[in-house]
Amino acid sequence: MSVKTTTLQSGKIGVIEVKGSLVGGEETDELRSAVADFVEQGNKKLIIDLSKVTYLNSTAIGVLVQAHTTYSRNNGVVKLCGINNNINNIFVITKLTMVFDVAETRDDAVKALS
Repeated sequence: MSVKTTTLQSGKIGVIEVKGSLVGGEETDELRSAVADFVEQGNKKLIIDLSKVTYLNSTAIGVLVQAHTTYSRNNGVVKLCGINNNINNIFVITKLTMVFDVAETRDDAVKALS
């Protein structure tokens, strides 16, 4: 698993691209750290790209919820994108589709936040 961060539109939109399985441990720590870095920079718009994530568990969901909560408290927004059918099913079952704003692609997410 790897976490890659980028910023778009002169640093106004933070992007975290996650690859592999998110099942706790080192990979979720990397994601949590990347979110914290963007918050420290004063970033208010974050996209978490899950298009290359094959699996996630409750620990990973907890990190995503924590990111959403942190951004909401700081008057920011987190948008998820690229969710595959298996992960979407998890979000539907857990009713997280009512919490997270989800875009089909990263481009769609960027347009929505611009």
